[in-house]
Amino acid sequence: QVHLVESGGGLVQPGGSLGLSCAASGRTDSNYAMGWFRQAPGKEEREFVAAITWSGVGTNYGDSVQGRFTISREYNAETMYLQMNNLKPEDTAVYYCAARYGAAWSTSDMYDYWGQGTQVTVSS
Repeated sequence: QVHLVESGGGLVQPGGSLGLSCAASGRTDSNYAMGWFRQAPGKEEREFVAAITWSGVGTNYGDSVQGRFTISREYNAETMYLQMNNLKPEDTAVYYCAARYGAAWSTSDMYDYWGQGTQVTVSS
């Protein structure tokens, strides 16, 4: 199993930047992909934000964050990052870190392990 802990959430003004981190522990010696999802207030589903492969070379992004957010991780590293720039009020959500063994999917149902979430609020 993989245990995930997010950090770095907070309050930021529109147009500002914020960085999130996700630390993994447990069975981290195997090939596992990681991703970020978010759940906005009043919405039931978690929206795909970004995902990254085990090697860190392969990434993909949700349409709403493409060009503004950057996902990264060091090769074989147990920490993943999400750099968020030009934040908008609609980015306000609880951001979740997720992991799965194998490929980096953009569907939340494909992920087996989840962090507890960190709140990001974009407001003036």
